[in-house]
Amino acid sequence: MTSPDPELTPEPDSKARLRLWLKLLKVTRAVEADLREALRVEFASTLPRFDVMSALSRHAEGLKMSELSGLLKVSNGNVTGIVERLVEDGIALREAVPGDRRASRVRLTRKGAEEFARQASEHEHWVNELLGALEADEASAMTEQLDRIIREEAQ
Repeated sequence: MTSPDPELTPEPDSKARLRLWLKLLKVTRAVEADLREALRVEFASTLPRFDVMSALSRHAEGLKMSELSGLLKVSNGNVTGIVERLVEDGIALREAVPGDRRASRVRLTRKGAEEFARQASEHEHWVNELLGALEADEASAMTEQLDRIIREEAQ
């Protein structure tokens, strides 16, 4: 009896999924590196700073530090230094939370909102260029598939 030819034996589904994961990781790292460099060169900024501004831009009423770190999936310590620099630069404002002496709420200032809008516009342009090999309908289909994974993971 001969063993099956490896060329003819179907590959397990797990191998295809492993290759997908590695490809997603490679693309993510490449896109992220390009975005980091573009933010550094064009705005003398960082991706974590952009992420904090982005989160704050979606919450005009502001966020407690714990809410901000929860949204960004990072520790409070990671966010604190970024917020301090944003406050120093006049991009964000820290306000006391009534009834909670230990907590503060952070929000973008008008200057911060304008600066974020400027950066976000460029960011969208860069991402569009970096993922330009995909047609819009292909990008939408991939987004739906990735959303399905996120939904299943949440269950």
